[in-house]
Amino acid sequence: MTGILLYAFIYLVAAVIAVPLANRFGLGSVLGYLIAGVVLGPLMGLVGSEAATLQHFAEFGVVMMLFLVGLELEPKMLWKMRGKLLGLGGLQVGITTAAIFGLGLLFELRWSVALTIGLIFALSSTAIVLQTLNEKGLTKTEGGRAGFSVLLFQDIAVIPMLALIPLLALPEFEQAGAAAAEHHDEMSLVAGLPGWGHALVVAGAIAAVVLGGHYLTRPLFRMIAEARLREIFTAAALMLVIGIAALMSMVGLSPALGTFLAGVVLATSEFRHELESDIEPFKGLLLGLFFITVGAGIDFGVLFGDFALVMGLTLGVMLLKALVLLALSYLFKIRLGDRWLFSLSLAQAGEFGFVLLAFSSQNAVLPQELVPILSLVVALSMLLTPLLFILYERVIQPRFSRSESREADEIDAPGKVIIAGMGRFGQVVSRMLVANEVNPVVLDLSPTQIEAMRQVNIRAYYGDATRVDLLLSAGISEANLLVVAIDNPEQATELVELAKRHFPRVKVLARAYDRGHFYRLRQAGADFITREYFEGALLLAREALVGLGEHPFTAEQRIRQFRQYEKSTLDELYTHWQKDNDFFSNAAYRATFIAMVQEASSRVGRNRHDGHDSTDRAWSPPPKGYTDDIASDPDIPN
Repeated sequence: MTGILLYAFIYLVAAVIAVPLANRFGLGSVLGYLIAGVVLGPLMGLVGSEAATLQHFAEFGVVMMLFLVGLELEPKMLWKMRGKLLGLGGLQVGITTAAIFGLGLLFELRWSVALTIGLIFALSSTAIVLQTLNEKGLTKTEGGRAGFSVLLFQDIAVIPMLALIPLLALPEFEQAGAAAAEHHDEMSLVAGLPGWGHALVVAGAIAAVVLGGHYLTRPLFRMIAEARLREIFTAAALMLVIGIAALMSMVGLSPALGTFLAGVVLATSEFRHELESDIEPFKGLLLGLFFITVGAGIDFGVLFGDFALVMGLTLGVMLLKALVLLALSYLFKIRLGDRWLFSLSLAQAGEFGFVLLAFSSQNAVLPQELVPILSLVVALSMLLTPLLFILYERVIQPRFSRSESREADEIDAPGKVIIAGMGRFGQVVSRMLVANEVNPVVLDLSPTQIEAMRQVNIRAYYGDATRVDLLLSAGISEANLLVVAIDNPEQATELVELAKRHFPRVKVLARAYDRGHFYRLRQAGADFITREYFEGALLLAREALVGLGEHPFTAEQRIRQFRQYEKSTLDELYTHWQKDNDFFSNAAYRATFIAMVQEASSRVGRNRHDGHDSTDRAWSPPPKGYTDDIASDPDIPN
């Protein structure tokens, strides 16, 4: 027991130190975990043989991750992905396997050995790729979606690979394979069954997952929810994932694929978000542990014993896979910048490679002396993957984001009102003006939004509103108003500064994201500023007061009083606000705000017991510090 606690403490200390440092230097959490594993194992020797055992346990994090991914995909969405899932994923696995198989024959490997190695290296790391894409906000990009399609197909492809590999067994490897298999006996529902029986059991297991997920889980979770015991709901979520993973393992299928299928079935469930919140912490911890064990499992003895061969194989596999993926990206017309994201992100070998290597060794398919070298190639390629993401993010993405931006549209008719930004806020402003026979010139960088606005006869043009030449062609020299509705706060502030510097005559109306952005826009010279959610929140608050029994007139009066007082508090806090300091580092601002909140509490208490309705007395300001965005303003703690 003491040993387990000690090892758990060592792994947690490594994660707590390495991951924040890696994030601070822009390396990402995955590389932080991998580096922590390298330090713990090969460099310091603090962990040893237990790393391989822990890795099997930690691989359950991949299973949980696929379950969560499935929860985000409704079946109809999955059906829409079938083209890339089968075409892009199938071609990637097939071509990569064939290429490595051919190279293996060229280097005089047995055809069965070459084919097995090709199958193993055709797979990529679902854990590293999805985790990194999610961290860097790249999951919704075209390259990210294409990568997910390939990863999903690879997880499916593991099933026929597990069925094929035993057929490639070689007699001379059988004795070593039997010795390795002694330590890997597992429960199985299909062992010894004829082919038709095996197929029937597998089909029954898949049907049980689908039908059980659809018909049985809803009443089960509803009953548990009614008990109002959070820990039992968490236990039920874990029970579901572990049970499905165990069932899939016992019928010879990929546990990750089974839980993904269960997630897809539950994607339309009303308990989806509760399941996500319960599983997410376990997934994160287990994935982190998995990455640490990968780093700790790197055998530097094997590496330095045959450094040229190991590094040559690692870089060769990654280059070959990247070239295959790049060629497929051209075939499937993936955009240039996303093309490189797609190619670099999937160039490594994957965690299922460890599983297939062990399985191949047990089934006398690979010679025992080759397995440590191939395992090291898999681990090193995974270790290098976060560096490829950094290369893409810092070198490739900025270059192609500039080169792929299309030329700004030619503005043929300038206007008296220019609107920069056509998001949900700018759309409402433009529609209101058009309804009142004012035809603004709209500038935006989203081709989709531009086309949508043109469909409703709004003069929308593609272009960057922070370019002086584009503003001039839009007619800003003669315009009365510039409405800044850009979603990005930094770009919005930059545009206000530019407009007031070059065109001081034009009146600038701006939308602020929060209180801090309100002050930055005010400092930049905006003539009128409204906070994004302020008026909408006041409208909802008015309805809340009416719903609680207030007369509509009284509720409206209180909202009006609140609005007036809020303006005065904005002015007072502005005297202490500093552009480069947040709430915690600006002592004067923080002290003033806290004093307002404390005074608010005492005044609210007095007003509740004064015995007078607000309509019976003269106007008095609402309690100080009672602001609309305390809970949502990033500059103010909750």
